[in-house]
Amino acid sequence: MYKELDPLLHSQLRLAIISFLVGIEEAEFNLLKEKTGASSGNLSVQIDKLNQAGYIEVEKTFRGKKPLTLCKLTKKGLKAFEEYVNDLRIYINPKSK
Repeated sequence: MYKELDPLLHSQLRLAIISFLVGIEEAEFNLLKEKTGASSGNLSVQIDKLNQAGYIEVEKTFRGKKPLTLCKLTKKGLKAFEEYVNDLRIYINPKSK
């Protein structure tokens, strides 16, 4: 009756990253850090996991002499997020299936 929830998105921080990216075109690392309240190290690890899964694209460049990391949601990531939300709806209201 219940689908298995996507374990990649079932992590609070990874879900927060994807949720934030759904509403914008791209986000800088520091903005994601601010919005999620995550440490730099933990955020880096979770961004890498999402990137390896193809849920986000990561572009590393420089702004002047400072490193700049930009994250952008992919079509695959958006689809996974939408499926995750729909699956959660079934958990919350199983009669709606």
